[in-house]
Amino acid sequence: MTKRIILLTLLSCSILGWTQVSKPASTVTVIKAGTLIDGVSSTVRRNAVITIRGNVIASVDDASAAKIPSDATVIDLSRATVLPGLIDAHTHIFLQGEDPAEGGYDIQLLKYPLAFRAARATVSARRALEQGFTTIRDMETEGAGYGDVGIKMAIERGYIPGPRMFVTTRAISTTGGYALDGYAPEIQVPKGAQIIDGPIEARKAAREQLDHGADWIKVYMTHRSWTGKNGELISQPTLTVEELRAIVDEAHGWGRKVACHAYGGEGMQRALDGGCDSIEHGLMLSDAQIAQMIRQGTWLCPTLYIYYTGWAPADTPEGQRDRKRASEHEISFRKALKAGVKIAFGTDIGGLPWTDPIAEEFPTMVELGMTPMQAIQSATSRAAELLDQSGRLGVIAPGAYADVVAVDGDPLADIKILESVSFVMKDGKVYKAALAEKR
Repeated sequence: MTKRIILLTLLSCSILGWTQVSKPASTVTVIKAGTLIDGVSSTVRRNAVITIRGNVIASVDDASAAKIPSDATVIDLSRATVLPGLIDAHTHIFLQGEDPAEGGYDIQLLKYPLAFRAARATVSARRALEQGFTTIRDMETEGAGYGDVGIKMAIERGYIPGPRMFVTTRAISTTGGYALDGYAPEIQVPKGAQIIDGPIEARKAAREQLDHGADWIKVYMTHRSWTGKNGELISQPTLTVEELRAIVDEAHGWGRKVACHAYGGEGMQRALDGGCDSIEHGLMLSDAQIAQMIRQGTWLCPTLYIYYTGWAPADTPEGQRDRKRASEHEISFRKALKAGVKIAFGTDIGGLPWTDPIAEEFPTMVELGMTPMQAIQSATSRAAELLDQSGRLGVIAPGAYADVVAVDGDPLADIKILESVSFVMKDGKVYKAALAEKR
């Protein structure tokens, strides 16, 4: 069979606005990569040929030595930079960066039907994929129950386009430890997380969530934060060490992991002492806590950029808190990076509108000390390691899933280029092909 070069046309679904080319397991696809960042190596390769059989990468060769099968579909990205599919380890597809003028966070729990929220979540999932994020760890549904399990199923069964999903379902906090807040005490309002008190309830909640499809368990170890009388950042702790240990013990027994939202202070220390597997945000890390993270192998998913957005006026308590969060976060991130804490890329997108570029996190990571290659690896092989998917995700190598993206330019020279991914393949299927179409 004559080689087929994808140049101008791919099958498109006009209703959903996405492009997909399905590949039977027996098909062979070859990608010609002008520049290849494989997700692991600190150096790039030039003129590489990636051979894909079905949904798995079979080989990665130099163009001069590659033998292209006669019946292969050939995708020409010889003028592009090719990378593994990106991984965002902290997303919220059920959040939409709610506008305070329209009711903010509360309105979605009080007035929006779950079907409406699920419909919006399908759009969020598609946007993640179109931007080159072929895998996400979605960090709870914010009052939408087990909706993330349903979205994941719909993606896996081909009903909607979207990334691979690792889901945390409802998340866990304590009485007084999560929104909705501030309503009259005689009114029972919904909460954005599952509320527990005591180790027995904590373990039961973990069991329920794992039984209903949670890949990870998420725990809120801090809730509100404010500046103290001396200008210091204070965060309200939630779960006790005993409550967290019950959750961690149960999750680890199922072969799953626990992510802890923790800003700092006592809640952060409880998270580490309780054995969490990843710290989410980590705004205020002491030297001793950084050392403990390294000893225990605890990951940091910092979500930096979001804390530089949406600041309240500087002369308000909220504005002072917002600025203190950002300044403390910068200090902690730099120290953690220098000390060698394991860092995975995450954005908290959903807290920001899904219309924003997900990859705007990359420049902030670089500004605060990462090299561009370190930042890319945090969203590829390092994030895959966090997810226990080393060798399968986040890398262009034999045996890995065929999750491949490409950009027109050099992200090592300008990391912002990753905000403009022009080619997306997930699981051997092409969902976006502007670069290939131009050649």
